[in-house]
Amino acid sequence: MPELPEVETVVRGLRTSLPGRTIAEVRFGKTDFVENPAAIAERLPGMLISEVTRLGKFISIGVEAGANPAATIPKFQLIIHLGMTGQLTVIRSSEPVPPHTHCFFALDDGRELRYTDIRRFGRMLLVPESESAEFEGHLGKEPLEISADEFCRYFGSRRARVKALLLDQRVLRGIGNIYADESLFRARLNPVRIGENLTKKQLLALHEAVRHVLADAIRLRGSSISDYVDSEGNRGSFQLRHRVYQRDGKPCFRCKAKIRRVIVAGRSSHFCPRCQPVPRSRREKTLKAQMNTDKHR
Repeated sequence: MPELPEVETVVRGLRTSLPGRTIAEVRFGKTDFVENPAAIAERLPGMLISEVTRLGKFISIGVEAGANPAATIPKFQLIIHLGMTGQLTVIRSSEPVPPHTHCFFALDDGRELRYTDIRRFGRMLLVPESESAEFEGHLGKEPLEISADEFCRYFGSRRARVKALLLDQRVLRGIGNIYADESLFRARLNPVRIGENLTKKQLLALHEAVRHVLADAIRLRGSSISDYVDSEGNRGSFQLRHRVYQRDGKPCFRCKAKIRRVIVAGRSSHFCPRCQPVPRSRREKTLKAQMNTDKHR
C-alpha cells in the first residue's frame, strides 16, 4: 500500500500540472470505492483546481469556482486514497486507456486525470471546505512536522508496542509497514518494545530515524515493490535501500545476522535480532517469548 513517501511523490507530480486547470467533465467506470459518485460528477465540472496537498496517505485536490464565481458555490476537497494498487496519472485524453481505469477527470487543456486501480481497495470522496477540519481531525500528527518533544510525549506515554504506534494513523499520519520497519532498524529498536518503556534517548533516536527514512524515501521517489508508480507512471527506487523490509532470512547489512520476521499488531515485522535486541527485563522476556511464538506461525 502506498505510504507517505509514495503519496508525497504523487502529490508533487500532480502539483506541477493540475493547479490552474479547470475540470471539464467527470466520467466513471466502476464506483464501488467512490462515495456518492453522482455528486462528484455533477459538482466538479466547471470547477477550478486550486491546489494539491497530502493528508497522511490521502491526496487532497482542492477545487473552487472559476473566473466568475457564484457566491453560492462552495469550495471542495476531492479526497483520494490509493488503497493497495491505485494509480493517479495525468495524460493526454487521446492516449490508450489501461485496463482497470475507473475514473476520468477531463481537463480544459486536452489532458485527463485518470485513476486506475486493479483491486479497488482505494477510496474517493468529496468533502466541502466546511467539513475539511473534521476530516483532518481523525488523522494523527504529520511525521515530518512533529517536534521531538511532542513525539516523545506521544510515544513515551503509551503502553502499546512501538511498531503498533508507528502504524496507528491516529498517532502519526502516513507511516505504514515499510517505513515503520525501516525506521525501527535505523533507531536500533525491536518492534515489540513498549512505548512507555523506551528511554528519552531511544525516543529521540526513533524520531530522528522516522524523519530521515521518510526524507530519503521521498528523495528517491518512494518504494516500488508492486504496483506503485508516480503521477507520470515512473517507478520509485527506495526499495533498493531497504535494510530489513521483506528481507527475512537475508544477512543484515550491519552485522550479517539473519533478518527475522514476526507478527506485531497483526502485521509482518522485519528486524535484525542482533541490531534490534529485546531487553532482558522480566516484562519484555514475556514479549520475547511471544515473538518466538509468532515466528513459528
